[in-house]
Amino acid sequence: MRITPPKPFFFKAGPRAVLLLHGFTGNSADVRMLGRFLEKKGYTTLAPHYEGHGVAPEELIHTGPADWWQNVIDAYEQLKSEGYEEIALAGLSLGGVFSLKLGYTVPVKGIVTMCSPMTMKTTDLMYEGVKEYARDFKKYEGKDQDTIEREMAEFEKTPMESLPELRELIKDVRTHVDHVYAPLFVVQGSKDSVIDPDSANVIYEGTESLDKHIKWYEKSGHVITLGPEKEQLHEDIFEFLESLEWTV
Repeated sequence: MRITPPKPFFFKAGPRAVLLLHGFTGNSADVRMLGRFLEKKGYTTLAPHYEGHGVAPEELIHTGPADWWQNVIDAYEQLKSEGYEEIALAGLSLGGVFSLKLGYTVPVKGIVTMCSPMTMKTTDLMYEGVKEYARDFKKYEGKDQDTIEREMAEFEKTPMESLPELRELIKDVRTHVDHVYAPLFVVQGSKDSVIDPDSANVIYEGTESLDKHIKWYEKSGHVITLGPEKEQLHEDIFEFLESLEWTV
């Protein structure tokens, strides 16, 4: 069976733009429903893919945070080059970490972080997550079990050497989170078992934003954008965006 992999999207609607950022080992599908919802509300949304994401996992292990950060910068610049002067950010997991980093690097209208880590597990545990992603991707491709096991044995011969850099990135953003002054909405799923949910409090308490809010979603896990409370999340993000002082 031939599958169609997810692709980055650019939904052009009104003059207000929102950059949507997916998580580590994720892709644009994680924020597509949010993008469509905001498009119907008149917001333009752009969701890039980080290098090595949304493609075969063999490509992921040769990339790292420096590549992905450049992808984020490029997406921001793409919006600017197309005439979008006011840009808000909404990021899931690592995407939220990048949203914070972008928020103290360039001018942004507001920031939404969703289930975003301020601490990381050991690189061994992180690599277990990479292997799980690789296995799931191969199942999604429709490969039989024997093929998957054979390819996984080959996959595991090559370590993902950028994982320590990912831990350092998150540590660095946590160190500089008090440089964030933009309006902020911190979102966290109470049933998140992927990151330490207390990261939400670290973000909320550490930023210098005068206009900031935090909300816990009691029924939701880590990929909150696809979880049981996604419709409420959509409405809450829209309400936050509407509260910002747009000039357009």
